[in-house]
Amino acid sequence: MERLPTSPGERPARGQAPPGDSSEAIRTTQATLEEWAFHQSPCLLAIFGTDLCLLRVNEAMERALARTQDELRGLRLADIVPGPSGEETAGRMRTVLETGEPRRAEAALRTADAGPQAGRPVTLTPLKDGDGRVCGVCLTAQDGLEDPAAAERQNAARLKDAAARLGTTLDLGRTVQELGDVTVPLLADLTAVDLMDFPRSAEDTSPAAATEPVVLRRAALRSVDTRDPAPASAVGGTTAYAAASPPVRCLVTGRPERYTAAEPTFGRWLEHDEAAAYLRALGAHSLLAVPLLTGGTTLGVVLFGRRRDREPFGPEDVLIAEELTARAAVSIHNARRHTRARTTTMALQRSLLPQTLPDQTALDIASRYLPAGSQAGVGGDWFDVIPLSGARVALVVGDVVGHGIRASATMGRVRTAVRTLADVDLPADELLTHLDDLVLHLSVEEGSATDPAAETAGGIGTTCLYAVYDPVSRRCTLARAGHPPPAVVAPDGAVRFLDVPAGPPLGLGGLPFEAVETELPEGSILALYTDGLLEARDHDIDVALDKMFAELARPATTLDTVCDRVLTALLSHRPDDDVALLVARTRALHADRVAAWDLPFDASVVADARHYADSQLTAWGLEDAAFVTELMVSELVTNALRYGRPPVQLRMIHQGSTLICEVFDSSSTTPHMRRARTFDEGGRGLLLVAQLAQRWGTRHDRIGKTVWAEQSLTTQ
Repeated sequence: MERLPTSPGERPARGQAPPGDSSEAIRTTQATLEEWAFHQSPCLLAIFGTDLCLLRVNEAMERALARTQDELRGLRLADIVPGPSGEETAGRMRTVLETGEPRRAEAALRTADAGPQAGRPVTLTPLKDGDGRVCGVCLTAQDGLEDPAAAERQNAARLKDAAARLGTTLDLGRTVQELGDVTVPLLADLTAVDLMDFPRSAEDTSPAAATEPVVLRRAALRSVDTRDPAPASAVGGTTAYAAASPPVRCLVTGRPERYTAAEPTFGRWLEHDEAAAYLRALGAHSLLAVPLLTGGTTLGVVLFGRRRDREPFGPEDVLIAEELTARAAVSIHNARRHTRARTTTMALQRSLLPQTLPDQTALDIASRYLPAGSQAGVGGDWFDVIPLSGARVALVVGDVVGHGIRASATMGRVRTAVRTLADVDLPADELLTHLDDLVLHLSVEEGSATDPAAETAGGIGTTCLYAVYDPVSRRCTLARAGHPPPAVVAPDGAVRFLDVPAGPPLGLGGLPFEAVETELPEGSILALYTDGLLEARDHDIDVALDKMFAELARPATTLDTVCDRVLTALLSHRPDDDVALLVARTRALHADRVAAWDLPFDASVVADARHYADSQLTAWGLEDAAFVTELMVSELVTNALRYGRPPVQLRMIHQGSTLICEVFDSSSTTPHMRRARTFDEGGRGLLLVAQLAQRWGTRHDRIGKTVWAEQSLTTQ
């Protein structure tokens, strides 16, 4: 006797005999009848294996749970029916497997039509093979439907309960998919969500609009038919609906439109319009079109279709569809607004972060920035690399509290302030003090507003780490304002935190910041980051630190590899907070690239200074730069002797394609250019330096100042 396949998923269609011999007597075998009985039984049936994972369900169980067999297969009962009743029934199933005796459980199966506290009693029967061994458990429950009216009432109750599952996130794709999941198959056999690319106000959807086709974008399609939809109806594609079509009429009237195949207008559209091909493929005979409306704005239309084996949509169905669609419209509107705000914020933030890292030779640098994946939106994390005078480089990492466009805008203001203060060569602790004052001013400006987020927008609580590395001395000066300490990897692979006093977050005012200085051997790796890197939800901070140290210690050919390893080890999913990571490997300017001379405080030493500079340029093979360099050295030394105080020192640095001349004196007076009159004998020195140098400036130390001028050797 030929036996019908009984593996999960190999299900004969209802009322259809299996393929094979055409003889009626052979086709209607015992196995065939058994399969039909299982799937067409009005009782709810589910078969679980010895591992208590679900193997098969019949159609009545699928309807009761509002989930297909494919969605349920492999799940345990506790996953299908969460809560104490599911756990208790699962325990009884284990007892059935062990004893081979049937059991009964009260209120064990909570179906889609039941309330949150209600459940159906079930019978658990052991399934035994020919030798009496238990090979599974059959769960049985009564359907409980006495008439079609009762079925419709239960459907309505299930739909109302399902409405709570709409709009659970601000993700647009998930929101529209939830509408399909809720309504198929409870309300319809097919649900299609079509959105306008640009929502219209109620005034724009006038009757005149019905004279033109309307192009909508398919956002979601859910159907009991599991075949792939036609390309024209695929999610993400566009569909042009004719002016007289049901979807356009629904958009124009702003009211639900109900159709059956008996109506000529719907019948012609269904038969001839390519835009209705997916409804034809379903065999739809009833259509319900409901506009997506919220706050006087039309977002699109939702189409519900039913096949011929179901009753056409009735007035009660229209009310339910309107309620669900209204809920979905609010969620879609919020999701779109959130998406637009997030896109704007990310665009602003990208424009404020460094697009390319500046050219400098003191450090090898790699960086990463990951925006938050949470609904809170993009935060205000940032990093920066700022070339300073004397071949030094500043590294900055900061974190503005809050999320959204306000936090990004505040981040831009704070980052700009850091660059401005760094350009005047302020020491690290003084820079943070000035930055603290700035954040206080920002909070005062915005604190007068009624916006409860004004304090956050002003930057109160912002953290920052500022570090300056000098390749000549190989020393690094650091200060931080409430920011996590940096990690440093020695050339031998040892990893440690730098002991930098924490300091208060910015915006508190009146509290001091302290800078520390440490020597970093050439080839050391410095890692600066924001706290989002260590605050992943799947492990605590100690585990995160261990992972970060382990990845930093691993040898790597490039710093990009180091960044990728750290992020991969610490982040198993999109972070809940923004993450900024800045990794730098130190280089050193050796003695053969730096020359310094202590000069007597005497006007006659200017000629000696020019001679020293000329000789050093010859030793470096830079004779072509001699004329410009001698002029700049002459003017800088003369200014120091005329307006400064002893001691005076001349220093020259050859760094790649850059030549730097520096003159130090112990006076704290800042030199400045002035406009010399026609017959003035002086006053043109700094003007001349400014014209000859690529850039110049003054750097103040604890005692005294350094006036420097930098020229590019590539333009000589």
